[in-house]
Amino acid sequence: MPAWNIRALWKVESWIMNHAIKNIVIVGGGTAGWLSASVIAARHQERIKTGQFTVTLVESPDIRIVGVGEATWPSMRTTLQKIGVSETEFFRNCDASFKQGAVFARWVTGKDDDAYFHPLMLPQGFGEVNLVPHWIRNKQGQSYSAAVCPQEALCDNALAPKTIATPEYQTVANYAYHFDTGKLGPFLQKHCVEKLGVRHVLANVQSASVAENGDIVSLTTREAGIIPGDLFVDCTGFAAFLIGKTLGVGFKDCNEILFCDTALATTVPYDSPDAPVNSHTIKTAQSAGWIWDIALATRRGVGHTFCSRYISVEQAEEELRRYIGPTQQELTIHKIPIRPGYRETFWKNNCVAVGLAAGFFEPLESSSIVLIELSAKLIADKMPATRVVMDVIAAQFNETTHYRYWRIIDFLKLHYILTKRTDTQFWIDVANPKTIPDRLKNMLQLWKYRAPWIYDEFDRLEEVFPAASYQYVMYGMGFETEVDPYDLIAAEALATKHRNENSALTTQLTATMPTNRELLHKIREYGLQTI
Repeated sequence: MPAWNIRALWKVESWIMNHAIKNIVIVGGGTAGWLSASVIAARHQERIKTGQFTVTLVESPDIRIVGVGEATWPSMRTTLQKIGVSETEFFRNCDASFKQGAVFARWVTGKDDDAYFHPLMLPQGFGEVNLVPHWIRNKQGQSYSAAVCPQEALCDNALAPKTIATPEYQTVANYAYHFDTGKLGPFLQKHCVEKLGVRHVLANVQSASVAENGDIVSLTTREAGIIPGDLFVDCTGFAAFLIGKTLGVGFKDCNEILFCDTALATTVPYDSPDAPVNSHTIKTAQSAGWIWDIALATRRGVGHTFCSRYISVEQAEEELRRYIGPTQQELTIHKIPIRPGYRETFWKNNCVAVGLAAGFFEPLESSSIVLIELSAKLIADKMPATRVVMDVIAAQFNETTHYRYWRIIDFLKLHYILTKRTDTQFWIDVANPKTIPDRLKNMLQLWKYRAPWIYDEFDRLEEVFPAASYQYVMYGMGFETEVDPYDLIAAEALATKHRNENSALTTQLTATMPTNRELLHKIREYGLQTI
């Protein structure tokens, strides 16, 4: 190659690598797209206002979002607050209600009285003392969650986690949300466009132009022509148009660990306008999967997640309709395919996958939306200044996100391997020790002699599931840990103090908290106080 060509090529590559990253293009709307746009735009507001930074969301006008009920983690409160959303308006516009935890029914024995609770509050005194050994030695007829946290009692009585006098996003008891996914997208879209300066383009993406170095240069759309960008966020769902089809990143299947591969979803009206609104998700095990029941403000979102290797769609629908009851048979049921797994690389070159494009597991612990939140926050906080540093940031992002996905796999699998059910082949096979990830298998061996605690590799700043979550599920499902007498003696007084505090707090809150429906009605009528 002539010397002048080499110099010219070097100059072009040097310009590309040192080019400022200032034009972010998000492909795909829905929960993943609009949450990503709002988090990134809110974090870089000053740059947007001065014209130094743009966030563009390209959304197909032809894709319709199915409005199923969805559940979140408490992190969603922080996310909504940081992007500047009014919590009152979120409740009013997204058919939202409170979530304080989840009840798992028939997961251990399959009998009618088989149920345990996974609350969103940490055990009393968590961080000071591990209450598990003390509860094991002195259960007093209480479940573990009831002994260390007031939320099981609140949810048993359909009570709210705060009062109308509690300001927006503040808590009495920790909470997350149930909401309508079909309404969240338009709500966030309005906020992004009107308040955060996000450019919204309704257009079908036909192709993506890729440079010699593998970077995406621009999108070609049918309605809006060519859209250039510096960083592309793939929120195109299972299609994975950019990360998968354009850049060829492979997908790692996890169906040998997590079996469920199909879901049926529907909406169910309340029996009456004053029917109780549960402030917890109900997850009821079935012959080859489980049914979710999410209480929204005006209706319920109900669905069946199952493994098609053990049951047909027709049989799964029959189980779902049996759960819903004979009075609600004229319902539209949507079939949703599930491919449990994740991308081998989440951030490649100048493209990063978020949401379903990155991966998906069954919605057993509402992990899908929190992964969107965490990914969007990581992108926004680590936004590369120039292309030259992007690969370093991408490597950090990939390491962190792979860790989070595997910790979710571990935790979801935990719910299955502790079952005592042998009534169907599904429950026998899903609990087979050969299907347990090695890290989880090793931790279970440790936990036979010591209860899960904050130092058992739960050391990440934003750990997806803390040690407390493992405690609630394990001891809810009857896991047995040998108690070290030293653990009892060393912290007996402190453990007694915190259990007594929990008992007093439970009595106080169950006597003073309004019902979930009562508080939701007041929020719609009067609104919550702003901070």
